[in-house]
Amino acid sequence: MPWTKTDYPDSMKNLDASVRNKAIEMANAMVDDGMEEGRAISIATAKARDYVSGSDNSSRPHYVVKAHEDDWILMKQDGERAIKTATTKESLLEEAKTYVNDKDGILKVFKQDGSVEDTYYE
Repeated sequence: MPWTKTDYPDSMKNLDASVRNKAIEMANAMVDDGMEEGRAISIATAKARDYVSGSDNSSRPHYVVKAHEDDWILMKQDGERAIKTATTKESLLEEAKTYVNDKDGILKVFKQDGSVEDTYYE
């Protein structure tokens, strides 16, 4: 189902209209080419930000989701305290993606073993 200027993913609701419109256009093209919707949204959002503002990723805040003892935590990349915690990675990711997207940040997700699993909003 193609997205429109009035019907788009929740993760795009806080984007500037010009960025959102470009992200919708890009995400629709990626899905048409066979890409999975979630990945298309993430990539299109990042590329639309760059296209509209020409911003580079170094000035945006970086966050990480990683295992910590028996929980999963969201924190700034060089932070010392958790911003959010949860007992499962999946439940934390739901909140983390919204939080990081609202802050126009980049989210790096780690596996239990400490290796990188995925990066969002790059």
